[in-house]
Amino acid sequence: MRRAVSIALAVLVAVGVGIAIVASVRSKDTPSPPAHVTVVRGVIGSEKQPFFEDPRVRAEFRKKGLDVEVDTAGSRQIATLDLKPYGFAFPAGVPAAVKIKAAHGVSKSYTTFYTPMAIASWRPIADLLVKAGVATNQGSYYTFDVAAYLRLVAKNTRWSDLPGNTSYPVDKSILVTSTDVRTSNSAAMYLSIASYVSNQNNVVQDEAQADAVSKTVEPLFLRQGFVEASTEEPFEDYLAIGIGKTPMVMIYEAQFVARVLASDPAITSDMVLMYPSPDVLSKHTFIPLTPAGDRVGQLLLQDPVLQRLAIQFGFRTSDAAAFAQELSSHHLGLPRTLLNIIEPPAYEPLERMITDIEQAYQEGGSGT
Repeated sequence: MRRAVSIALAVLVAVGVGIAIVASVRSKDTPSPPAHVTVVRGVIGSEKQPFFEDPRVRAEFRKKGLDVEVDTAGSRQIATLDLKPYGFAFPAGVPAAVKIKAAHGVSKSYTTFYTPMAIASWRPIADLLVKAGVATNQGSYYTFDVAAYLRLVAKNTRWSDLPGNTSYPVDKSILVTSTDVRTSNSAAMYLSIASYVSNQNNVVQDEAQADAVSKTVEPLFLRQGFVEASTEEPFEDYLAIGIGKTPMVMIYEAQFVARVLASDPAITSDMVLMYPSPDVLSKHTFIPLTPAGDRVGQLLLQDPVLQRLAIQFGFRTSDAAAFAQELSSHHLGLPRTLLNIIEPPAYEPLERMITDIEQAYQEGGSGT
């Protein structure tokens, strides 16, 4: 009996030692969760919400002792919010970021990643525009001549007016669908491009130029009718409803790329991107408002895991080679470098044009 007890005790001791060894190995190989996690809340443009909600992103922040929570708003709206409850603001555009920094006395900011503006369309539409002298087929993508497009808009040209149009014979005006320029950064970037071309290929610099250009660009927005406040909605319509409702929609390139990299079946072979010429970059500019918020910004800029995940969500980073490799691995032929890139106007002239357009909305203008 004593021998049986001794054997049983020996087994228990051995098992205990084994468990201790396994625990020791795991403690070396698997980092323990931080003893203290700081909750940081920020307000971001809605186009970055999927990135911040991704479990891999949340886990990486948590490894660094941060639990990052976000609210969303239109990037231009962020510049007008009470930001006292937040540790950081993260709009999609530089003009809004400059306004936020000035309003809150912040000198520091981080440009963590960026994306060019693009027009999500369909190959039959793009080929029609090639025949009309507006688009150029670059093989796996198209370029979009903004000056030629504005000439069509000035004449209120309809799809049915295009010679030889048998692929999209509808009586709708030829217009790029955008979001609400009064609230959304993507629409403000669209306005930046159109105003540059309308201002004889110069960035609008003051209120006088803004007022002069506004009359030319107003039809781009007023003729659309109802427009959404956030960039996600028209892009979802493009994916779900199709060419009938949305033949062309102004988006962030990252929105389209993220769906392709995720092997989303909503992306079909006849969907294409057209890049405006000239084009503008939406620089996602992080503004820290508290020390904890500053830690979030530094991690977004410097942490290799977060930078790699940003690319998987379609954003371009300082590592152009990594972005190109990701595109190649998914057989996505998009431009590695965009040459005809302009800067958006400063906050004040951009706001002046938006105010002019808002007034035209209120007066019931048709943009004709």
